[in-house]
Amino acid sequence: MPELMIPAWVDGTLTPVEKLEVHRRGLRHRAISVFVLDGDAVLLQRRAEGKYHTPGLWTNTCCTHPHWGEDPEACAHRRLDDELGIGGLDLVHRDRVEYRAPVGGGLVEHEVVELFTAEATREIALAPDPDEVSETRWCPLPALRDEIAAAPQRFTPWMRIYLDRHAGAIFGDLV
Repeated sequence: MPELMIPAWVDGTLTPVEKLEVHRRGLRHRAISVFVLDGDAVLLQRRAEGKYHTPGLWTNTCCTHPHWGEDPEACAHRRLDDELGIGGLDLVHRDRVEYRAPVGGGLVEHEVVELFTAEATREIALAPDPDEVSETRWCPLPALRDEIAAAPQRFTPWMRIYLDRHAGAIFGDLV
């Protein structure tokens, strides 16, 4: 299958569908999200301005859609490397959640997301892909909650949803 084909449900059957078509139609589809942590601080990225949706917004460490037939954990490792140049972290599967959110331009994310965390230190070497990531920073969870409350438009819809509805599953005792 071509790289841009992702697993989506069409008429109740998991089917490979082109990524942009999935978002145009708002189809329910598979995804992964990763949160790299150093204590109570999470590594955030600001999405590159060239992204086809939600450009320039702050979000979790990384996220994507598995390729057709790709294991979610393998996908999470791939995307950490692709977006940020991070390898070798031990991922912990935290939960599977589902959300639906408009992301602009008539596009909709309707994702069934495998959530992962990993521990690292703020000294971890990063090599962000400028086509994916314009900026990174570490942010303590209490400060992140305050920032989202004060300026939600600076964050991706899914980041707001994760902090609002799924923080306990993702961050456990840290929240």
